[in-house]
Amino acid sequence: MTTERYQRGWEKLMEIDGEGGEKVIESLQDIAPDLGRYIVEFAFGDIYSRDGLDLKQRQLVTLASLTTQGGCEPQLQVHINAALNVGLSPQEIVEAITHCIPYTGFPRVLNAIFVAKRVFQERKE
Repeated sequence: MTTERYQRGWEKLMEIDGEGGEKVIESLQDIAPDLGRYIVEFAFGDIYSRDGLDLKQRQLVTLASLTTQGGCEPQLQVHINAALNVGLSPQEIVEAITHCIPYTGFPRVLNAIFVAKRVFQERKE
């Protein structure tokens, strides 16, 4: 049963994350399909679909949040790809992550920068 909320979320997920987002949702099907549905419906159908911020701004907020939380390197990889997909440059991504140093410290920022470096190399950015 596909709801309007799910469909709106799926379209937004594909716009932002594309194949990377699809892989995340598919990876949950055999263990936690409801979690995948929550991600699509809530995160992308409700939150990412709101007015007020454009997709570049939303990805900057997401990168900062994941960086400051620490331990979110797999999610950072997906969202650094998403940031590039919506038009952020590698320099803007590095600057956003670097800006987190005074709020979260060097170790978390270094971890995030190394994820960004790997993504840039994979995408030849």
